Amino acid sequence: MKKRKLGRSGLEVSALGFGCMGLSHGLGPAVDTRDGIALIRAAAERGVTFFDTAEVYGPFTNEILVGEALEPIRDQVVIATKFGFTVRDDKKLIPNSKPERIREVADASLKRLRTDRIDLFYQHRVDPNVPIEDVAGTVRDLIAEGKVKHFGLSEAGAQTIRRAHAVQPVAALQSEYSLWWREPEDEILPTLEELGIGFVPFSPLGKGFLTGAIKETATFGKDDFRSNVPRFAADALKANQGLVELLGQIATDKGASPAQIALAWLLAQKPWIAPIPGTTKLYRLEENLGGANFELTQSDLAKIDKALASIEVQGDRLPAHLASRAGR
Repeated sequence: MKKRKLGRSGLEVSALGFGCMGLSHGLGPAVDTRDGIALIRAAAERGVTFFDTAEVYGPFTNEILVGEALEPIRDQVVIATKFGFTVRDDKKLIPNSKPERIREVADASLKRLRTDRIDLFYQHRVDPNVPIEDVAGTVRDLIAEGKVKHFGLSEAGAQTIRRAHAVQPVAALQSEYSLWWREPEDEILPTLEELGIGFVPFSPLGKGFLTGAIKETATFGKDDFRSNVPRFAADALKANQGLVELLGQIATDKGASPAQIALAWLLAQKPWIAPIPGTTKLYRLEENLGGANFELTQSDLAKIDKALASIEVQGDRLPAHLASRAGR
């Protein structure tokens, strides 16, 4: 697989990474440990060098899974994980990016990941109670100590990015971006380009919607995050089928799947964008990775933009209590 550099940080990763969250958390029951390890290693065998996890995925079990899977090839891959919360006994997440908490998370993550360094350490969400300068300064110190290689932010607003970057250069921002969530184009992408920061889109396939596999009659279990997302409510699913139909038409014309076109579209936006699609199935993994082989021309992109302009996506992308944490 082709490689990409995340901005001017020098951090090189595969054009498509692997979002490991869904193996343990958020999209239904966790997979069997052996199956999860096999899938992560299958991704690596197919050229993926960029793996994304977080302490709160599980909580904690996803880092353990990723650590065991990648230990034999640790020096060949880039591992990203995240800090930013205290996990209560009832698994509720409380924002916490105090310097001492960041250090606690770093040390615990290193043990779970079976490694001596974290390649990319993201603040999972901005903590309104801790100045971003203190956060960036703490990660700067961890970098000086060799525990962390690069600093990242997730779902941060433009001014927060600038303030953090002034203290410790930000290598990458991880936020949602896809054909059905294009808000980052307004302010975030220009800011990242100006500062030389890479962009790592999560949910590049619209939490599965852009694959075409989720029909308007779909329902989700209580342990599936999408059961609480307005965009996946029955009326929104029905209203948004037009987007999937459009994507399917474009995919047919290009001899690709809708998922591959959605990923190729993201890759075509900027050379410093590296999406991290996730899956629990080998055939979906292989399909997703095929998206890196499709190059959309400027004519293709113009046609897609023109077609999308006639479609208004229905439903908020996040439930209200989570939306308040994003874009600070």
